[in-house]
Amino acid sequence: MTGEVRLKLFSDDLERYGVFVADGHTLTLKTLRPGPNGAVARFAEINDRNAAEALRGVTLTIPRSALPPLAEGEFYHADLIGLPCFVEGAEIGLAVAVENFGAGDILEVERADGARFMVPVALAVTVEADRLLIDPAFAE
Repeated sequence: MTGEVRLKLFSDDLERYGVFVADGHTLTLKTLRPGPNGAVARFAEINDRNAAEALRGVTLTIPRSALPPLAEGEFYHADLIGLPCFVEGAEIGLAVAVENFGAGDILEVERADGARFMVPVALAVTVEADRLLIDPAFAE
C-alpha cells in the first residue's frame, strides 16, 4: 500500500466531490476504486503508508459548499444534530444522531437526564429551521 486509503462509504458517488476534509486538513481525491467493504482511494496529499495509516479512524467530510442545494422541505442529517426537540411546546432534549438501518431515518434524542430514545423521522418529526417537533405518541 503506497498511500492508498480504505474507505467505509456512506455515499454512493464520492468522485463528484473531489475535495474532502480530514481533521482540518484538505484532501484532494486522485483515484477511487471499489475495495473490500467500501472503496480504496488515493489522495494527492497522502504519499506513503505512514501518512495513510495516520488517517485510520478519521472521518472524512465534504465541505458544505460542495453539497447540492436542498429543495423545500429537505434537510441534511447534519443539520438536525444539536437541534432542541419539543413535544407539545415543551423542550424535551436535543437531537444527537440520525441513523438509517434500512427502513428510513431514525432520530436519536437525548433528554436532560442523559436518557436517549429514538423516533422515526418520517412518522413523528416535523423539522423547523431551529427546532424539531416530536409527535407526543413517540416521546414516551
